[in-house]
Amino acid sequence: MNNEASPLFSSLQIGNLTLKNRLAVAPMTRVSSHEDGTVGPLMKDYYQSFASGGFSLIITEGIYTDKQYSQGYKYQPGLTDEAQMNSWKEITNAVHEKGGRIFAQLMHAGALSQYNKYTEQSASPSAEKPLGKEMTFYYGKGDYATPKEMTQEDIEIVILGYVQAAKYARQAGFDGVEIHGANGYLLDQFLTVYTNKRNDRFGGNLANRLNIYKEIISSIRHALGPDFIIGVRFSQGKVNDPEYKWPEKSADAKYTFEYISSLGVDYIHTTEHVANASAYDHGPSLSELAKIYSSVPVIANGGINNEGDALELLEAQKADLLSIGKAALANPDWPTIVQTKQQLKEFSFEMFNPIADLKTANSYFRENNTM
Repeated sequence: MNNEASPLFSSLQIGNLTLKNRLAVAPMTRVSSHEDGTVGPLMKDYYQSFASGGFSLIITEGIYTDKQYSQGYKYQPGLTDEAQMNSWKEITNAVHEKGGRIFAQLMHAGALSQYNKYTEQSASPSAEKPLGKEMTFYYGKGDYATPKEMTQEDIEIVILGYVQAAKYARQAGFDGVEIHGANGYLLDQFLTVYTNKRNDRFGGNLANRLNIYKEIISSIRHALGPDFIIGVRFSQGKVNDPEYKWPEKSADAKYTFEYISSLGVDYIHTTEHVANASAYDHGPSLSELAKIYSSVPVIANGGINNEGDALELLEAQKADLLSIGKAALANPDWPTIVQTKQQLKEFSFEMFNPIADLKTANSYFRENNTM
């Protein structure tokens, strides 16, 4: 194929932003900030490398949004104060200098918090002990703690935290924000029946369980106006329950994607084990369901390793943009490699051993002469 004509290298409009190609870097936890949640040169080099390598868009790792219950990991970056915000300016400037765009993924860990410098306790829609174990490569140890049930005041603080973090994101030079509503973290805990047993307006039927998404999206839009890009990420599986499926299957997908797109978001980002796999026993993938039922561009993530994986999704119109995770860690210049018909490197889990941080990855590259 002539790469000049490849759909992977065609432009895409998201909101008022034009992306030069259909290739994005997926959000990936790197536990590499300073203890105070500020970011430094190591993270600047990391994010800039993707822009240098030809990715049109980079979505950051999950950034915590308040100094109450939001933080999930040791050495996780934040957007909760001026110091954290100012530290991100170096990164957004570095990405822009190389022709890339960058969105801040705003994340509240909820019950899946493994570390929080601001509090000893986690919080969730209901006081339900999470399934599974903490992730050791993110400094986890043993079982998750049982969270406290959030009060109405706690929920208001969550919403205000997202709004303030979005304001800081704009000040820091980000091109947009992605609301992390996936993978078992707080918003997904509200969406999921077995972690949300509330009987108020945030619990019960699907419409109520989506109310916190509505409150956050609407509040950010009101605060930042119609032109600032807002996206939302969804998944079925969770980091602590990877095989979970939405209980009403395609009916849940239809309602969720129609409703969220009606709130004025600029895109929806879906993530599954394999982006091109059927969401259920047969039929459309999750990203394809988002394409069918929403009216906004859709980003697909999951198992996109090579050019064939990416083209299959794009040419079948199952997604508009493709976010690449582990393959991008192994190949920060994935777009350039594909466009010039070179050989992609294989991802190795040694990059996460024993800790999935940038120091471990950089040591791996040095030892294997691949950097």
